[in-house]
Amino acid sequence: MNNTITGGCLCGAIRYEIDTDVAPICYACHCTDCQTQSGSAFGLQMPVQQASISVTGSLREGKSMKPGGLVRSIFICELCAVRIYATNNALPGIKTLRAGTLDQSSSLFPTAHLWTKSRQPWIKIPEDTEQFAEQPQSAEEWSQLLAGKL
Repeated sequence: MNNTITGGCLCGAIRYEIDTDVAPICYACHCTDCQTQSGSAFGLQMPVQQASISVTGSLREGKSMKPGGLVRSIFICELCAVRIYATNNALPGIKTLRAGTLDQSSSLFPTAHLWTKSRQPWIKIPEDTEQFAEQPQSAEEWSQLLAGKL
């Protein structure tokens, strides 16, 4: 079953399509970077294979260096500055979309919560949802998370 998922930025200058045969997973990231960048309590992220997404419109790239040599790039609309996705050198071939940019995001439910050690105290995470105090540390944990098999 091939499915096309669409989304874009606030002003409409950026549009994207994701061709996938599986329902996407998403996770909530409670790190302080996501809180600051989103202006909210967490970022809702949806990792997708780079080869499955096509983007139209002009994106601007911002880079940051993290401890341990991690290089993260974020891609935003040049006009309205909405973050569309991020990449990092620890997950080659993956683009991590901001799930709120999907045209139909209401059916998404986080399969995991990352960086719970910095979550806002009023956020209640369902007991049956996978939680990480920080983030997955091994390639195996990331693979399980990205496959929605935690």
